Amino acid sequence: MLSLDHIAVAARTLKEGRAFVEQALGISLQKGGQHPRFGTHNLLIGLEDGLYLEVIAVDPQADLPPDPRWFRLDEFEDDPCLHNWICRTEDMAADLPRMPVGAGRVVALARGDLRWKMAVPEDGRLPYDETCPALIQWQGRHPAAGLKQSGARLLRLVVRHPEADTLAAEMAPLLDDPRVVFERADRPALVAEFDVNGERRSLGRAE
Repeated sequence: MLSLDHIAVAARTLKEGRAFVEQALGISLQKGGQHPRFGTHNLLIGLEDGLYLEVIAVDPQADLPPDPRWFRLDEFEDDPCLHNWICRTEDMAADLPRMPVGAGRVVALARGDLRWKMAVPEDGRLPYDETCPALIQWQGRHPAAGLKQSGARLLRLVVRHPEADTLAAEMAPLLDDPRVVFERADRPALVAEFDVNGERRSLGRAE
């Protein structure tokens, strides 16, 4: 079975993404790093239960990658929003073929001393309008182990899409996590609900 690994806020710049998350959750982000393969960089928050949140944006100092950036960031021109969720596998070769069609091909990646494999679609677009989870397999240290804990715990991740029932059925054999809830809606969206030091807060699309 897969495990929920982390959630990602997309932004045009890290400055915009930082302001969006810190206003919504009241938590300061920590330094992340660069992803040379896709020309992006990030900021991070350590969550309870071994999860983390990242803010990810195009790195203006990076070289242009050889193919489209992950998470549709080449064409992302919206306000910052909770844009993706990522599930962890212990066997990419076995689990990727069981994912929805279009979940991607395996790419080997690195950031500093971190090493992992990720399933990335060739066009950078995950199925179901980015509401299908991306698949990751860590090789060695997990980044959450090096993050300062924020006092935030994920309560629910709501996945909204016109075909949410179909996505839920496709993911059911792979993921059994009561925090992940699928809801039919006219527009695709993700909403995360947190307990932040005893206060309930949410993160989704910017108003």
